[in-house]
Amino acid sequence: MFTLNKYANSQLLIEDLSAHIVRELKQAIEQKGHASLAVSGGNTPIPLFTLLSQQDLDWNQVFITLVDDRWVDDTNDASNEKLVMTYLLQNKAKLANFIGLKNSCDNPFDGSAITDEILTTKMPLPFDVLILGMGEDGHTASLFPGASNLAAGLDMKSGKKVVGMTPLTAPLDRITLTLPTILDSNNIYLHLIGQSKLNVLEQAKKGNNVTKMPIRAILKQEKVNVLGFWTQA
Repeated sequence: MFTLNKYANSQLLIEDLSAHIVRELKQAIEQKGHASLAVSGGNTPIPLFTLLSQQDLDWNQVFITLVDDRWVDDTNDASNEKLVMTYLLQNKAKLANFIGLKNSCDNPFDGSAITDEILTTKMPLPFDVLILGMGEDGHTASLFPGASNLAAGLDMKSGKKVVGMTPLTAPLDRITLTLPTILDSNNIYLHLIGQSKLNVLEQAKKGNNVTKMPIRAILKQEKVNVLGFWTQA
């Protein structure tokens, strides 16, 4: 089930989203002794990361990874890992445990098995909180419409936590969490800014073809509740 919260401005949005995240992570730590968080990249979450990094939390008990990443070195400006290191793993949150998706293999298709094993052994799963974004083409994570490996990423019975992806609508090979890994999360939040994103969301809600708009695989499922956070700007 998908529910969308709308906010008057981005500050109100990130304050509420941050409160949701912190509450769920604290609850997980109280119940299990640790918590896990998967975040997305791009420009949209930067103010959220900055605010989140300042929150009071037992960050040394929090394990953080990425929903997806470009297959580039962590010194590259296109790297989501670099983004997280720069904006989230700062201040109080610098004590958190970070597990990246990129490894030393030449490409994500060869490297996905290694990343899968690392997530299996080092990341407490399922994720307590997972934050998604959405592109203008209806992609989410690195599940891109028309990509040759999209079916593998959407396969609920694949048994894989990650797959490699070559987008048709964006540069660079990617590695991404698979749909079953995403939907196994305890809390999924969709973070959107701008009228164009709202328009794409409304279009996605009207159809069922997930290969044309993979975000539909998140919106249309009934396995886990998804809460959306949107503001105009």
